[in-house]
Amino acid sequence: MADDKDHTFATRFRVPKVMWEAYDRVTSRLDTDRSARLLDHIRADIKSHGDEQDLAALAEAEQELAERRARKGGRPKKDSSA
Repeated sequence: MADDKDHTFATRFRVPKVMWEAYDRVTSRLDTDRSARLLDHIRADIKSHGDEQDLAALAEAEQELAERRARKGGRPKKDSSA
């Protein structure tokens, strides 16, 4: 079960496998990856079409991502005693 404190999550959507693989090759040629490109697209849509609430949520999300990236050693290990 997902941790309630974990605000980033793995989401699922349907896409033809051959398209997903082609997208992987394209993003590799662009020296990036699918996740980064998808995040860029989501950001652009929110900036272009979002209202004040959406823009505030984007700012909050960007702060969270910055904090996660700044963490040394990555994600803390989950407490196995729980």
